[in-house]
Amino acid sequence: MKGRLIALDHIGEVEAAALMVDGKLEDLLIDSDMPRPGTIYRAIADRPMKGQGGMFLKTPDGNCFLRQTKGLAPGDAVLVQVTGYAEPGKAMPVTLDVLFKSRYAIITPDKPGLNISRSIRDDDRRDELQGIAKGTMQGSEFGLILRSACAEADDEDIAEDVTAMLDMANAVLADREGSEPEKLVEGDGPHLLAWREWYERATVDAEAGSFEANGVLDAIEDLSSPKVMLEGGGFMFVEPTRALVAVDVNTGGDSSHAAGTKANFAAARAIPRALRLRGLGGQIVLDLAPMPKKERRTFETSLRAAFKADGIDTALLGWTTLGHFELQRKRERRVLRDCLPKV
Repeated sequence: MKGRLIALDHIGEVEAAALMVDGKLEDLLIDSDMPRPGTIYRAIADRPMKGQGGMFLKTPDGNCFLRQTKGLAPGDAVLVQVTGYAEPGKAMPVTLDVLFKSRYAIITPDKPGLNISRSIRDDDRRDELQGIAKGTMQGSEFGLILRSACAEADDEDIAEDVTAMLDMANAVLADREGSEPEKLVEGDGPHLLAWREWYERATVDAEAGSFEANGVLDAIEDLSSPKVMLEGGGFMFVEPTRALVAVDVNTGGDSSHAAGTKANFAAARAIPRALRLRGLGGQIVLDLAPMPKKERRTFETSLRAAFKADGIDTALLGWTTLGHFELQRKRERRVLRDCLPKV
């Protein structure tokens, strides 16, 4: 099937959303019983962890860990937002930089200013959006970012979205004081996230059974294998260990002089999708196929471009003495195998 398709369904009783592009699974969101990223709490400071440079805070859903502790004392109430999923046995990570994010708008209470996504380059459209921003944010000291989806959206829809996010921000910040921890905003689930983040034109199938009808279940089953085929005949293995994620790139049956270079550049394009679909983050080490050192800079450029389009924060750390390439990736999603219902 050609084009983009968004399937909204459930895996067992678990809500899930899938993005298919030309019949290939491009992205996958699966709910969990853990606090969702984006959840906002009124948390109560508990105890500092001086050796780790942070503090534990109490929430109704358990402890969370905050690194921004300047001026914070045990017993203080503070607004925090979940930034990702916790590693096994660790507290969930949170930040003081609370954001209110929707399809068209991001309200930034602590960062004033009206901003338009840099991906919107049409000057006339930017002027129109600046007018919407000024009109909807008049009298507010909060900041606003109008997102890429605004480029082709209806002006009235954008204004309604900004107003809704602004009302939510005002309500939450008015409830920041209190002596008990409380959940103030639930993070978005997969179906709402799909609407919020997959804004490009697509067919939407929200019928029960849409995963099976559109090949999503087969694609998920394929993800149980660490082997990923690459363009040109090479392949790579993507395997999480306790300490890191190892990516091993191979040339396959190609024995030509440039086989290693071709496989590595194909891997650079494929790695973000492979990590995203499997929900993998943290430390990532690439064991690449042999290629001339003169190709390293071009490889890094290709890898950087691929991750820029990915959307999940990933830092390219560079080469090791052994010739491996290291990455650090935000744990924005749970590992796929931990999300799937046990059968």
